[in-house]
Order: sequence, then C-alpha cells, then structure tokens
Amino acid sequence: MKPILKVMFLAAEAEPFVKVGGLGDVAGSLPPALRKMSVDVRLMLPLHGVIRKQGLALHKVCNFHLPYENRAMPVEAYSFDLNGLPVYFIAGPLIPLDSAVYSLDDQADSLKYAFFSLAALRLAQELNWQIDILHANDWHTALSVYALESRVWRTPSFIETKTLLGVHNLPYLGSGAELAIKRFGLPAALTPDLPEWALDRPLALGLVTADRIVAVSPTYAKEILTPQFGSGLDQFLSMKRQMISGILNGLDLDSWDPQTDQHLASRYGADTLDRRVENRISLQKKLGLPENPQAVLLGMVNRMDYQKGVDLLPGALQLLNLLPDDAIAPWQLVVLGTGDPLIEEEIRLLEMQYPDQARVITQFDPGISRMIYGGADLIVIPSRYEACGLTQMIAMRYGCIPLARATGGLSDTIRDEPEDAGNTGFLFDDPSSEALSAGLQRALLVFRDPIAWRRLQRNGMTQDFSWSRSAGQYLDLYRLMASKMNSGADGDVGDRPEQPPI
Repeated sequence: MKPILKVMFLAAEAEPFVKVGGLGDVAGSLPPALRKMSVDVRLMLPLHGVIRKQGLALHKVCNFHLPYENRAMPVEAYSFDLNGLPVYFIAGPLIPLDSAVYSLDDQADSLKYAFFSLAALRLAQELNWQIDILHANDWHTALSVYALESRVWRTPSFIETKTLLGVHNLPYLGSGAELAIKRFGLPAALTPDLPEWALDRPLALGLVTADRIVAVSPTYAKEILTPQFGSGLDQFLSMKRQMISGILNGLDLDSWDPQTDQHLASRYGADTLDRRVENRISLQKKLGLPENPQAVLLGMVNRMDYQKGVDLLPGALQLLNLLPDDAIAPWQLVVLGTGDPLIEEEIRLLEMQYPDQARVITQFDPGISRMIYGGADLIVIPSRYEACGLTQMIAMRYGCIPLARATGGLSDTIRDEPEDAGNTGFLFDDPSSEALSAGLQRALLVFRDPIAWRRLQRNGMTQDFSWSRSAGQYLDLYRLMASKMNSGADGDVGDRPEQPPI
C-alpha cells in the first residue's frame, strides 16, 4: 500500500468560508476531492473578520510567536472539521477583524499575507506534522514557498518537503511587499533569473524557488510563457517551462446542478430540456423583459473589469443592430456584475439605449446568477485573458451555450470546430467589439435551428468537469514530486495536456 501523502494547502480564500474570486472555488473544492483519494490534505486560511462573524465552532489549537522586526508577533491557531477535512485558521494582529479579504492597501495586504504564510509553516511544526507537499496559491501565499527554500526556514521539519505554487492570475504579483519581506527577516533575493523589479514581488519569489508550478489550465500554462500574458516574467518562465504543469480547474457538480437547483423555477436535465423554457420566462418576468420566444436571451455574469472584456459589449451590440432585422434572430440581454465604477456606468447605459432589450444589475446576487444560467440561451464571456474560468463550465452544465474569447481555460473547455457534431459553444479570437459582434452573429444564426441548438446544449451538459478528474491529476503530480522525479525530464509545456507534468 502506498504511503499517504501529507499536503498543506494554503489559500487566501475558500468556500464555504469566504469567496471573492475563482481561487475561493478551487480552494473550497480541491482539498475535499483530494481527501476522498486518501490524501492527508489540510486547508489553512487566514481568520478573516468575515469568517469570525459566522460563529463557527472553532477549536483553539495553540499559541506561538513569529519573529517580526525586533519583537515577537503573537499567533493564534484554530481548527475546524469540514465534513472530514481539517481546516486551520491563523489569527493575529496583522489580520484585522475589520479588514476586507483584499483591500486597496497593498502594503497592509502584503504584511497580512506574509504573516499568514509564515505562521502556517510554523503551525505545521507546532503540530509536529511533517508535510510532503506544500501547495501554495497565488501571491498571497507564495512567500511560504520562498521562505521554505531559504536557509532561515530550511529546518529538519521541512527537509523532505516539496513545494508547489498554483498560478490563478499571474498579473497580480503582490506589489508593496518590500516592507513585509524586511520585517519578517526573509533574505533578499539574489538571483539573475528574475528581472530586478520583480525581486520583491511575492509571486515572482515563489515562482523562482518552487519545485513545481501549476497554471489552472493547459492553455494558460502555455500563455504565461509569452510576452502577451507573461506579465514581464515570460523569459524567466520559459526557462522553467519543464517545471510547469497545466491542470484544469473542476466544478462542484453537487452545488451546480440544474436538476436540484432551488433558485430555478423549473428543474431539468439533459433529457428534459423542454422544461428549461419556464426558467427563461421566469427571468424575463422578474426583470420586466418582453416574453419573446423568438429572441435569443443573452446573459453575462462577470466582474466589471478590463480583464473580463465587459467593455467590448456596447460596441458589439451597436454593430449587431446595424444588421437587417431578418438577418439574425432578435436579442435580449441580462448583465449581472460589479467592479470598476466606470465600466459599470458604461454597461448601465445599455438599459437606456435598449429599454426593451437590456437589463443591467450591478450587485452581487448568487440567486439571479443561477437564474441566468438556467434561463438564458447564451452566456457571453469576452475575457482578454482567463486562466481557467468557471462561468463557461457552469453555463454548459445548465444548457446555456457559451460564447467566449479563445484564451486560457475557455479554449480548453469550449469546443468550436467547423461542422463538428461535438461542439459545445462559440469562440472568437480577437479582444475587440468587432470580433465579439461577429461571434454573436454566428450564434444568433445557429439559434434559428432548434435541432442544432439542442445538440449544443446536450453536448455541453454531458461534459465531465468534475473535480475528481482534476484532483487525480494533482495527485499524480504530488506523487511525482514526492518521489523526487521532478528533474524536468518529463516534457515541455503542452506536450501531454492530459498529464500533470507538461
């Protein structure tokens, strides 16, 4: 029998405790999936104020101190059992009760997450838990990887520990961390591999010292090696390409299930798609849209951000409306999301321009998002880059056809080939209103063919986006690392997209 792997999983957020972005989905789903595979994985999170307010029955584990400048910083550690998954929460003065998970103060966030990252390492020592794999995620926990590789932290407790750094959003490298690095006594980075400007960015420091790097989709693993997506680190990452893997994120199929979703007016499956029209009508009534069965109901559930390409939508709709009325099916639009105030204002103007066609909701509303997935015909995802993305996976599971830019995980999950009976959606290449409009035109033409549209829906609903598949790939990678076979001789990025080391 193979020995059980011991994995410490560090993240800034994780469902069901707190979720801000896609990292929260991953950290909330991957550890439980690994636990089912007999991995001794333990999740560690900062004890954010929003978590404290939930009144969880936390168990005090221990108190200890971290060296901080010329004094000792007190740390409190708590544990919680999440359906058999051990979860540890780190608390202390640098994790204020009233602060957001992510703030606009780069320096304060850097201090908070440096404190959390180093305290998590010390907690493993306090627990006498000798871990095989340290799995950190994004810049928030990357300093744990860097610290573990430094002479200060390379103690007998971690002498056999291998480090894995997950990259969910490369452009966020961790600005403002110079003070945190200095105050916690971490050594200066002395490496010619990184550009000088990156020597105090936590994510860059983690990338240069990690034993393995995982991007959250195979295509994103390739894209970060290019100047367009490499955030100034593309040359360095190209040198480490044999240490980079691309593993697609999974989807919580129990949470996202149109056959059980209580937010839907009518629940349905791939064999009962006729019931789905009731959700469309329910959404139209709720938002005051005409119940036009001939119109394509477009949905967008997105953060109002430049990265997400939401700003491309107004121009695309203008171009769409220049076409003759009989050229394509008519359209309606529902947009849900918050973010950049300027983009929010621009998108809200669509309601004034198209009062009988467009509705814009600039708030966080999980219930309405599920109604959009269950009632809209087409979900629009015009991202300039997308490391993985869950929106397209959720939409396909709900029989809502994705129209997306061909980038990152969107390319890996949406099939759009000429005359292919296995297609699941529509892709376009350029991040422009013109390309988005052309994609919309193509989708609106197909919508007029009920048989072709129903085939797209069923194809999407039968895709396997479960975490069990992705967790199995992570387990393979953990085993490879633990066996010390990570010499880099296992192939370049993209060689074997179904295998963890690529």
